[in-house]
Amino acid sequence: MLLHKVKDICDVTRIMSIKAFMKEDNVDNSQFAEAAERYMDTIYRIAYSWLRNADDANDITQDVLMKLYRTENSFQSEEHLRNWLIRVTVNACKSFFRAPWHKEDDIEKYAESLHFEQPDYRELFEAVMKLDRKYRIPLMLFYFDGYSTREIAGLLGISENTVSTRLSRARAKLKMYLEEV
Repeated sequence: MLLHKVKDICDVTRIMSIKAFMKEDNVDNSQFAEAAERYMDTIYRIAYSWLRNADDANDITQDVLMKLYRTENSFQSEEHLRNWLIRVTVNACKSFFRAPWHKEDDIEKYAESLHFEQPDYRELFEAVMKLDRKYRIPLMLFYFDGYSTREIAGLLGISENTVSTRLSRARAKLKMYLEEV
């Protein structure tokens, strides 16, 4: 995997604040805790791909998990829950991205703080992060989260052909970036 588990990267205070919030409500939170643990990585990856800022991605991750905790929705399946979390994450990122104080981290500086299993993974990470958001998000959902082009189209609100085109262009751009290195 390119990145450490998000729980290793994420700020411990963020997780502690969620746990403190859960204790205040005195509710059985085992299902929430399991879902949060299972999907935290995915939420963070999507948020970081959108925002390119680790602190902002942590904030979005926390906000999405809090929305999950507070939701009254009943999820029909794990797939329904996962799709809902990704949709909420994308919407939160779009809202945050429009904020005037939004800033992006230096990708190379952030990559320095990560541990990669192989040196080539670092180059791949940097190349993926160079892509425009419209190429980066479908690429992450397809290769890292295992979504089909049809599912990505539904999550992002674009046509399946557009997703296929963006994946093709993303692969071509990645190939070009990686040949430069």
